[in-house]
Amino acid sequence: MKKILLVDDKATIGRVLKIYLGTEYDLEYFENPLKALEWLNEGNIPDLIISDIHMPHMRGNEFLYYLKGNELFRHIPVVMLSSEESTVERIQLLEAGAADYILKPFNPLELRARIKKYI
Repeated sequence: MKKILLVDDKATIGRVLKIYLGTEYDLEYFENPLKALEWLNEGNIPDLIISDIHMPHMRGNEFLYYLKGNELFRHIPVVMLSSEESTVERIQLLEAGAADYILKPFNPLELRARIKKYI
C-alpha cells in the first residue's frame, strides 16, 4: 500500500482525509511539520506528501524548501494546501518544486483524483 504523509495543523483535515484516503493509502498524519521531519529523518519515506502552508512552528513553504533541498526527500511529490487564494504564492511554491497547489476548502474526491496523478 502506498504511503502518504499529511501535515496540517487542523486535526479535522487529518480525520476527513483518513476517511477518504485510508482505504487506498497508508496515511501518516502530523499536526506539526517539525514532528513530520523527525518521522522522515527516522528513515520513513512516503510516496507523497500533502502539506498545509499556514502552520505554527514552521510554515509549509519552509517545509517544502527543506524537502526539495534534501537529497533523500527531493523526489517525493508534495501537494500544498492553502486557505488563501494567492497567485504569487502558488507560483512560488510550484517553482520551488511543489507538484500541486489546492485551495481549502477542497473536495476530498478531487484531492484523491489529483493524488492518483502522482502515485
